[in-house]
Amino acid sequence: MAHVVGAVTTAHVPAIGNAIAKGLQNEPYWKTFFDGFAPVHTWLERVRPDMVVVFYNDHGLNFFLDKLPTFAVGAAGEYRYGDEGWGLPEMFAPFMGDPAFSWHLTEALVRDEFDVTTCQEMLVDHAFALPMSLLWPNAAAWPVKTIPISINTVQHPLPSAKRCFALGRAVGRAIQAFPADLRVAILGTGGLSHQLDGTRAGFINKEFDLMCMEKIVYDPVALTRFSNLELIEQAGSQGVELLMWLAARGVLGDSVTKVHSRYHIPISNTAAGLLVLEP
Repeated sequence: MAHVVGAVTTAHVPAIGNAIAKGLQNEPYWKTFFDGFAPVHTWLERVRPDMVVVFYNDHGLNFFLDKLPTFAVGAAGEYRYGDEGWGLPEMFAPFMGDPAFSWHLTEALVRDEFDVTTCQEMLVDHAFALPMSLLWPNAAAWPVKTIPISINTVQHPLPSAKRCFALGRAVGRAIQAFPADLRVAILGTGGLSHQLDGTRAGFINKEFDLMCMEKIVYDPVALTRFSNLELIEQAGSQGVELLMWLAARGVLGDSVTKVHSRYHIPISNTAAGLLVLEP
């Protein structure tokens, strides 16, 4: 049977892609951020996942304000990166999917009363591709299959923190019920605190971020009590991307071990958190 080997949560700031493309990883501005991923690479070599389930938010590549599902699951055999104007498509080889697993997951989520959109064709944007590139830098071909799960963080009303955590729990149950012997890693991307527009542009709340990074390990239910308006107040309008971290954490069950943690500010006006957790 399939089992979860652990989860990684990390930022997906578009500027990371430009830094990789220009070879700036050892520049003073970027070095501390990129150095934080060395323990992640060591961990991945140890656990050797076959598949990665990626919780991320689409930024208008597949869905726009006229049609924006709350939860969307990829069910394609392949996912290609779509250029959002950053000029980076050549960086990313196609991401291989697993339609059989995707349909198993979709059916399980519907049985658990999640109304999901199933995408048999799906492009992926920086929120998906950049974290994968951080986990497997310079990969000519990805060593894992991928299952994208997009969560709406753009058009209100957004799903609640409680609902996203429950989504993760349902995904965890579905993984355990899949009959093939697969090692599955979970990737939750986004945040932490940041605001890109309005009078609070550039807003970062280090105290709140560090509290979230502590609670998500030892007491994630406490974070599900925040409303989305409270998350926006505390973490900025884009800080609501904590929802993807909560979904990833929900997959792991009640008790986890923290393997690695890093917090770095700022990366392009964003607080960049990084966690590796094992169930």
